Amino acid sequence: MKYSQRAQAISPFFAMAFSEKAARLEAQGKHVVKLNIGEPDFGAPPDVLTAMRELAHNTRLPYTSALGLPELRAAIAGFYQSAHQIELDPQRIVVTAGASAALLLLAAAFVDEGDRVIMADPSYPCNRQFIKCFGGKVQTVPTQADSRFQLNKALLEQHWQPGTRGLMLATPSNPTGTAVAGDELAAMCEFARSKGAWRIVDEIYLNLHHGAAGATPNSALAFDDEALVINSFSKYFGMTGWRLGWCVVPERAVDVMERLAQNYYICPSTLAQKAALQCFTPSSIAVCESRRETLIKRKNLVLTGLQKCGLAVPVEPDGAFYVYIDVSSTGLSAMTFCERVLQEAHVALTPGNDFGDYQSEHYVRLSFASSEAELEEGLARLALFMERLNN
Repeated sequence: MKYSQRAQAISPFFAMAFSEKAARLEAQGKHVVKLNIGEPDFGAPPDVLTAMRELAHNTRLPYTSALGLPELRAAIAGFYQSAHQIELDPQRIVVTAGASAALLLLAAAFVDEGDRVIMADPSYPCNRQFIKCFGGKVQTVPTQADSRFQLNKALLEQHWQPGTRGLMLATPSNPTGTAVAGDELAAMCEFARSKGAWRIVDEIYLNLHHGAAGATPNSALAFDDEALVINSFSKYFGMTGWRLGWCVVPERAVDVMERLAQNYYICPSTLAQKAALQCFTPSSIAVCESRRETLIKRKNLVLTGLQKCGLAVPVEPDGAFYVYIDVSSTGLSAMTFCERVLQEAHVALTPGNDFGDYQSEHYVRLSFASSEAELEEGLARLALFMERLNN
């Protein structure tokens, strides 16, 4: 049996590898504090769970349109209006089997063999893999704390090359939790558009911003009506295992997206779609906003705890639920740091190797999506580990 070159070239996902190692320790009776996975501990809002139970018992669940239920597409459009003051035609919204399926469709629709796609280093690893699977050439641009680990227009101008056909951004970002300022986002989208390049903007953490309640985070659609925007029910709505997401595309791209979805996965889960209609009730939005405030409190808890441990966070996150920690002062590589912390302190983290090449050995990602009790326990264990390491 010979595997394809594509399969052989794909990189491992270290966040999941450390989950497997943690599971082996737990099988031995150890309590592992798992701060390596970006999965909110809240679960779906109560209205969604109630709807799911009723639908599973009382409703026939046939295939839907490959583009998703019309009423769910309309509800998502209404969410953009209420949360972001952006008016969208529901026909431009494509409901997908998770945000990963949205990226799959967009990569299939817009990436040709040899196309160069520019994105930040560090960035979410699966984004690079999707581009490569369709023959694209990923051009990562090293970013540092002075640009909040994000691309900006100056970096685009410096690194843009002939053959660059697309720009991919994430705001807020995984792994750093940093967002792109609205004026900078608009400038980058305009620059790429002037070069005839498409713009994919990953906004799955958009509504998990760390601003004041009622503040409006910046969607790229506010500046660039033809941006290809990805979002998800996984993070803000806490529905990771439901595998439901969406993307917003220009009207002329909808037919292409429909044909691709029909062939790749037929349609998203009918049960998940029907239940997800309850995400947009006033009570569900209130629950999600309360949880967002909880995440901000958790962030502050983590930042204080890491400071006491002597672990540096070069840039404070302003979205999502990640902290990007500089471990270079320990003298350990990111991989070694994560291995030792797991084995000696039973805390699971993710090495920066997952997210790029530039200085990746210096950084470790911590997810504060876990409960406050688990975070406090994890920080206490990290403090003891650092004390032993320094002595």
